[in-house]
Amino acid sequence: MKKSSIRLRVVIAICGLLFVSFSFYIYQIFLTPNILIDKGDKEVELLIPQGATIETVRDSLKKKDIVHNHMSFFFLTRLLGYNDKIRPGRYVIQPKSANLQVIKKLKRGEQDPIKLTFNNIRLKEELAVRLGEKLEFSEQDFDSLMKDTSLLNLYGFDTTTIMAMFIPNTYEVYWNTSAKKLFDRMHDEYKKFWNDDRMRKAKELGLLPIEVSILASIVEAETQKNVEKARIAGVYVNRLKTGMPLQADPTVKFAVGDFAIKRILEGHTKIDSPYNTYMYTGLPPGPINLPSVVSIDAVLNAEKHNYIYFCASPVNPGFHDFAVTYNEHVNNANKYRRYLDDNKVR
Repeated sequence: MKKSSIRLRVVIAICGLLFVSFSFYIYQIFLTPNILIDKGDKEVELLIPQGATIETVRDSLKKKDIVHNHMSFFFLTRLLGYNDKIRPGRYVIQPKSANLQVIKKLKRGEQDPIKLTFNNIRLKEELAVRLGEKLEFSEQDFDSLMKDTSLLNLYGFDTTTIMAMFIPNTYEVYWNTSAKKLFDRMHDEYKKFWNDDRMRKAKELGLLPIEVSILASIVEAETQKNVEKARIAGVYVNRLKTGMPLQADPTVKFAVGDFAIKRILEGHTKIDSPYNTYMYTGLPPGPINLPSVVSIDAVLNAEKHNYIYFCASPVNPGFHDFAVTYNEHVNNANKYRRYLDDNKVR
């Protein structure tokens, strides 16, 4: 009886020890930090593409070297059924995370959006490259949509005006958003941007929203000084109202395809292109860049004045001298030409 009692106590002690050891091991697998435990406080971005397998995830984690104990991590992915439910997307992994915390996030597909900002873009091809660098789809995927006339017609644009649909701002989107879904999102943002107040102002100018964007793209290219934009917009509005050619140098650069030109010469103005506003009156067929919200609103709030001409100022770099009469303008232009000649600008 006494021996049986001792044996029982030994068995209970061993079972207790095994239970404690097993519990501690389970606790370690599930809840102790195993991710980025020696990498400081910097979070890491994990990108899981469409069609990824557990091997893809394993390779990505190994490449980034963020998992301390791979055996425990992938034992748990199998135990929790993640291996067969890989969800693509962008996941931000925090330092000193536990296996359970990370695997639950991946399994649920709890993506972290990216902040998508696009500005300072001249051409559709540049926009495609910029977005292709930020999102999972390729620049070719996006570029093909920009050239799909039947699709663009559904949005109310064509291949020359589609840039007007993209309002430069900062947007939160998921990394694995498709090119088509991004188009849909940008069209929704475009409709929100063109609210009743902006539509009213465009109508008062006698312009459609797309035409406002085209004019804003010229203003955007003319000056980086926001305080001048409404005044320059007023000059172009005055020219449109009188039927005078816009004679906007940035449109000629666009027509030539050389944005590095410092001086527009007579030969440049002879190039036969619908974007050459020295040769053709009215607005060019599409935006010559992606105009900022500031430039769009500058057109909508164009300054009311009598200026018909403006010329870069030789005294205040980046600013312009404005004129009502042609003689005043010639005087300003001659001053600026002398400045260019003196500084050997070709």
